Amino acid sequence: MLNIWQGRNDGDSPLHHRIFQRVKISENYGNISPNNFVIHGFAVDEGVRRNKGRIGAAKAPDIIRKNMSNFPVVSPDFKLFDFRNITCEDQNLEKTQENLAEKVSIILQKNAKSIVLGGGHEVTFAHYSGIKKAFPNQKIGIINIDAHFDNREPENGVGASSGTGFWQIAQEGKIYSLHIGIQRNSNTLKLFDTAHQFGMKYILADEIFFENLPKIYQKIDELISSVDYLYLTICVDVFNASIAPGVSATAYNGIFADATFLLFYRHILKSEKLIALDVAEVNPEFDIAERTARLAASLVNEWFSV
Repeated sequence: MLNIWQGRNDGDSPLHHRIFQRVKISENYGNISPNNFVIHGFAVDEGVRRNKGRIGAAKAPDIIRKNMSNFPVVSPDFKLFDFRNITCEDQNLEKTQENLAEKVSIILQKNAKSIVLGGGHEVTFAHYSGIKKAFPNQKIGIINIDAHFDNREPENGVGASSGTGFWQIAQEGKIYSLHIGIQRNSNTLKLFDTAHQFGMKYILADEIFFENLPKIYQKIDELISSVDYLYLTICVDVFNASIAPGVSATAYNGIFADATFLLFYRHILKSEKLIALDVAEVNPEFDIAERTARLAASLVNEWFSV
């Protein structure tokens, strides 16, 4: 793990620091203080395998870490803990999700901020479960930046997968979610119907353009105002294949990480209710020059910089 966090050393002064100089690799939850950032790697793609996707995302967390390492630190109070990777033994995804949920709940009860590096998008149900465990009586809002609703009902004999997270969440009660970047050619009519039945709000990929930003802001603000805490999950397959080739399911007409995206993305990150963020579906097996891993690292780094 130590040899992953490396970068350019311009000096020991805090003004020169990059992220690798501020990371504390630890498994001691007693060291966490309010507003610290805490990373867990979710080195798991069992849910992708069950969902008949291209496996390989289990190898992503360390590569994302490497691409985060050299970003400059912009806040003198910035503290980052890395609590290593969680893996899936014997294809027991459900137990692995419970393991992550337990660890996330400890972090959040200490008023720290949770970051999870996936792994497949089966991380969603695990991360959400940890938030709910920490705050069982609060309304948890979810913003899902994704081409897919991930609201499929689990198949008999297969169980939960990377595509069932929001169906699972909806079984536990009313769901408060906004899905940004949804593709019509990536979701069946049944999945759209399920989204409507569950009350899942969404913004189509086709609706993401500069002139439409006021409506996008409005939908984001409506969700945030209706909940107590906010969780942001990003499936990098929402992005165009030219900037995110290394994913489980590529999208030729996905969105771009352009000025329009960054404006509403940073708007989300500025919310004081945001307590948890994850990136999912980076697949190093199909990446080109770590392009997709770098994108995922940059998305996480934006939270450190707002």
